[in-house]
Amino acid sequence: MAVFQLTQTSVSMPPEKRFKRYSAGHEVRTFNTTEEVVMNTLMRPGVPAGGFKTVGQIHATNDLVFQQNQNAMGIAVELLSTHTSSAPVVDERGEFMGFISEFDILRVLLEAKRDLNQLTAEDVMAKEQISVTNETGIDEAVMIMEEKRLLSLPVKTNGKVTHSITRHDLLRAWIGIGMNIETHSA
Repeated sequence: MAVFQLTQTSVSMPPEKRFKRYSAGHEVRTFNTTEEVVMNTLMRPGVPAGGFKTVGQIHATNDLVFQQNQNAMGIAVELLSTHTSSAPVVDERGEFMGFISEFDILRVLLEAKRDLNQLTAEDVMAKEQISVTNETGIDEAVMIMEEKRLLSLPVKTNGKVTHSITRHDLLRAWIGIGMNIETHSA
């Protein structure tokens, strides 16, 4: 049985990054022009003191990256078989091209009534290139995902998309729980 120690940490948020909805369940204090959110986090082995702060500290659970010329039916099967909702799409040089989700595939099937075997990732993907880096704060990643209604968010390392973080990854990091919470071990 895992033992959890509840601690508090403060995260300063500049006025331009404040969202009232993120203060639910946390004590919010205002000092001068900076709002401070006191978050309760669980301290466990492998969790930094004060909790996770950046995307780079998170152990991501989605390492899928598709090629732009990859068959859309193959992508649909891979998303389903890995229980993954979406993944970034890159070109032959590894440059970020877009993002493909289960919704994108369903939209093509519903609206265009096209055969996925005749389509590529590039035909189906969303072309908007929304991503974060390892240095991006967890709070900023959450706000991007909320604003853009994303289930996962591509992460760039050294200018290349290497994986994605999911809402599940961010929630685990935000409350300070490591990967082993699902197995109930420390």
